[in-house]
Amino acid sequence: MTLKKYIIDSKMFEYDRHYRECQQSNQPFIKAKINPINGNYHVQIDMMPCDYEFTVDGEKQLKKLFDDEVLFLKSYPKNSFSGSSINKELSWFDGVLPDRLVLFCEKLYDISQNYHG
Repeated sequence: MTLKKYIIDSKMFEYDRHYRECQQSNQPFIKAKINPINGNYHVQIDMMPCDYEFTVDGEKQLKKLFDDEVLFLKSYPKNSFSGSSINKELSWFDGVLPDRLVLFCEKLYDISQNYHG
């Protein structure tokens, strides 16, 4: 079985199982959870399950990804951006639209694999 790159809208035990699988596979833990108030997603990447963290360039790539998403959301009628945070171990973005979620998570995973030290 191939490890999933990220997990979306799951039960607590599924998040826990996926976190342990990430630890065993030395992969970051990426989860997306829907905000029931606005229907958009809070996406988090946790680098603690793996033995690496984002490089300075990785943090810049995350910032670019997040800034691009904010720019897109500004043009969207129901802008629901609720904030974001970036650091080497734990970063999150709150407000990803459902139809952009998979692409956002894929990009997040790719950044974690290409910009870590």
